[in-house]
Amino acid sequence: MSEASPFLPVNLTGKRVVVTAGANGIGKSISEGYQSCGASVFVCDIDEAAVSNTLLENANMHGCVTDVSNVDAVNAMFNQVERELGGVDILVNNAGIAGPTAGITEILSDELHATFATDLESMFHCARCSVPFMRSAGEGCIINLSSVAGRLSFALRTPYSAAKWGVIGFTKSLALELGPEKIRVNAIQPGHVNTERFRRVTAIKAKAVGSTQKEIEADFLSVVAMRETVETTDIANTALFLSSEYGAAITGQAISVCKGVEMMR
Repeated sequence: MSEASPFLPVNLTGKRVVVTAGANGIGKSISEGYQSCGASVFVCDIDEAAVSNTLLENANMHGCVTDVSNVDAVNAMFNQVERELGGVDILVNNAGIAGPTAGITEILSDELHATFATDLESMFHCARCSVPFMRSAGEGCIINLSSVAGRLSFALRTPYSAAKWGVIGFTKSLALELGPEKIRVNAIQPGHVNTERFRRVTAIKAKAVGSTQKEIEADFLSVVAMRETVETTDIANTALFLSSEYGAAITGQAISVCKGVEMMR
């Protein structure tokens, strides 16, 4: 007997999906989830090796290397999407960076700008390119990845938290703008996800405060109701639900998938 799929069995056959940062971590799970549901998937990522590996592992998936903080690179990518998929029905704005872990007086302007450019401005660039295709199709779905740091305070991570709060404002405003055209816009707010990125973040925080990584991870999870991390497939399944007919009445919402995070350490 083959192993059961970890993804929701929704039918997205014929849908054309773009996932930014779709070759690593959460993004890779999201990309594979959409493909498992019959969608045609295009991934971009700044990591060339990850893009190559993801395309090798997933037959019929499309993709390219793109820095989504660069508007010219985004425009070029969507030209390729049009050539290879013919358009976009679902956009998942997943790309993001952790930004600096430091006090306000120690954060450099370049670090602030880089965090905003990737975590927030890239979503404008990708949505601007996707919306004309969705208008032509008569409907569409945009999912923006925020964070629980986009609804809670997060000391020493002010650029990241500010950008992720900005994602929520962008999501709610765009949902109101595009709702009459049957284009839905929602945000997912992951908690602490079981990825290499989570381990990098905790290692950096440990160094910044003079602790061990194990102690920082335990401290992060001590204020999570279920005392454990979220899996990447949990995030992917939320995206699949929001994109399917089951999520057809949901727009302008920020949905936390976090196992009960009510405080950030």
